[in-house]
Amino acid sequence: MFEVLKQRGSAREIAILHAAKPSAYVHDHDNWNGGTDSWTLSLSVDLSLFSQLSEAARTEAQKVLLEVGSQFFVAFENDNLDRVGIFPSPVANPNWRGEAAKFLTGEGTSNQGRVRSDNPAWKVCDGLLFRSQPEINLYQALKSAKQVFAPLPVFVLETGRRIEPDFVLLRGGEVFVVEVDGSTYHRETPAEAQERVRSLENRGVLVERVKADECDTVERATKRAAKLLQDIDTRAAAHRR
Repeated sequence: MFEVLKQRGSAREIAILHAAKPSAYVHDHDNWNGGTDSWTLSLSVDLSLFSQLSEAARTEAQKVLLEVGSQFFVAFENDNLDRVGIFPSPVANPNWRGEAAKFLTGEGTSNQGRVRSDNPAWKVCDGLLFRSQPEINLYQALKSAKQVFAPLPVFVLETGRRIEPDFVLLRGGEVFVVEVDGSTYHRETPAEAQERVRSLENRGVLVERVKADECDTVERATKRAAKLLQDIDTRAAAHRR
């Protein structure tokens, strides 16, 4: 299923499969054609991902996963896959009452990484959300470089539209957006990603692009971050002139 979804660029469904604990069971049986079993694929996902998926997004993802998964049952005359369900994994949290009290006062609330339910940010590092390991590697590299930046910040435009650049950096008196391109979990083409941040670029924000495969390890991300900051310093100096 992953290989089919990868060819389609279905980032949301790939994220769900990656995070899920799958199980399957026969939910119906009839005696037609010597006996036919109907199967359900149950995908139990962490709350950090489940909470980012609206009901409409879950319904659509279940539909896509069912359509892909059912293709593999064509070879079986007496079995078929006709249901896929996405459910939250149970969480054991004996301190939930104390955490609930903090939540009700607004402590720990964040809108970071939660704008796009079609491609949710589901990886966590230092309590922050990311969509891919290359993003996390670049985050760690920028943090080690003592750079001031925001990962996956949410911007609300005058029209009410919300956009979420991968990183926003403050350096040399300028504001830079850094986009990580090419990751499996980025379903956008570079042109689509450019369009998404164009509204910020039109307001004077400078945009830099980084390839995901340049940040596939922390070591490579550290080297790429150093080059990125050097390029940003050059652009900032030129922009001031």
